[in-house]
Amino acid sequence: MSDPRHTLGLYGHGEAEATFRQALAGGKLHHAWLICGPAGIGKATLAFRLARLLLNAENPDVAQARRIAAGTHGDLLEISRAVDEKKGRLRGEITAADVRPVQTFLHHTATEGGWRVVIVDGAEYLNRFAANALLKILEEPPPRCVLLLTTSSPGALLPTIRSRCRMLTLSALSDADMRAALPGISADVLARAHGSPGRALFLSQDRDGAIASFVAEILGGQVRGSETMALSERIAREAEGFALLCDLLGEGLADRARSAARRGDLAKADLAARQCSKLDTLRRQTEGLNLDKAQAIRQAAELAVGS
Repeated sequence: MSDPRHTLGLYGHGEAEATFRQALAGGKLHHAWLICGPAGIGKATLAFRLARLLLNAENPDVAQARRIAAGTHGDLLEISRAVDEKKGRLRGEITAADVRPVQTFLHHTATEGGWRVVIVDGAEYLNRFAANALLKILEEPPPRCVLLLTTSSPGALLPTIRSRCRMLTLSALSDADMRAALPGISADVLARAHGSPGRALFLSQDRDGAIASFVAEILGGQVRGSETMALSERIAREAEGFALLCDLLGEGLADRARSAARRGDLAKADLAARQCSKLDTLRRQTEGLNLDKAQAIRQAAELAVGS
């Protein structure tokens, strides 16, 4: 899989695409769509596919398609988390300054005389000021414009934003679609990806299985101080190491909570659920404030060991 701007194939989301196409063909296209689903499932890929449909760019050989791929199409604007140049990583939020260009963009005449399209990728990252700025646009949209918002956490959006969008909820891909989308990924990784191509690619970054093994040791209460120190430093240096560890550890704790609940051990289930919540808070603070990831990994291990 490649950048959504360049990904022409779409796996598993034909029903959502058909819903949009029917609305367009029937002349009843809503001005804002909220594309929901788990992380890595293909929300941005679908958003760009719908944008190509609106901008007459479904044929990859036409000039419009090439401009979309290059990020130079005058009638398409993408808003997402910007890179913090000093830290060399994505910022923890989408700001009002990031959203401000949308107003100017939508009030200009379409360069090619058709639709204008705005993609807001990761709408759950909109901070309060950015969300309010976007809400004003959703309340008074100019004609012949469509906003495509993607989110893994629709509950994190303002209710007033959700109410002004038509929702497209994406489901996990089937095993067959996963194999077709990612023919080079091992069956073991695909099985652990839960129908999310992005998650499969994410998991495949743990090439030697070191992060998965470390998580298994944490959950088994077998982590030793010196080993934790060394592994946390190594994992923190990897591009997605911290995020992958949190993802796997959170999954393990959630499984523990469900298993304890099925056994009727409510105290154990409650403890694991609280640990999941603490891990989520630790992850958001660490990523949002660019805190020391090695230290955060050690904290994550401490809160999970012995549960």
